Amino acid sequence: MSDEVRHAVTMSARRYRWLDRLTKLAGVALIAGGLAVGGDTLPGVVLAALGVALGLATVLISKQ
Repeated sequence: MSDEVRHAVTMSARRYRWLDRLTKLAGVALIAGGLAVGGDTLPGVVLAALGVALGLATVLISKQ
């Protein structure tokens, strides 16, 4: 087994909470925008997918 160095993004708990809130709200806004454009159209699906990705972005960040 090789020794791999893992680089993780870390931040304080307070900053993490604010970033988490902002990304979740922005993600919901993108999903709503996708539904407003049309949930069965390509732009609507792309906006919704971006919203989901943005909403889950903070999963990759570690709290200190």
